[in-house]
Amino acid sequence: MVLHVQYHNNRYDYVSHTVLEELINTQRIKRFYRPSEERWITPDLDPVRGIGGHYIGPERRHTRHGSA
Repeated sequence: MVLHVQYHNNRYDYVSHTVLEELINTQRIKRFYRPSEERWITPDLDPVRGIGGHYIGPERRHTRHGSA
């Protein structure tokens, strides 16, 4: 998937999700467009996947062996 990003110098670009993750981790972008929410996300202000705290509750990703 290719995502629209805006750098701190106000230049726009399209990057892959793996490049986006690196840009967020190195604080090289001002914001990116999240199509699922139809809005721009600012990493310093908005929740970004993988950042934002710990989940308290049952493990939902656990899979049973032999399940389809």
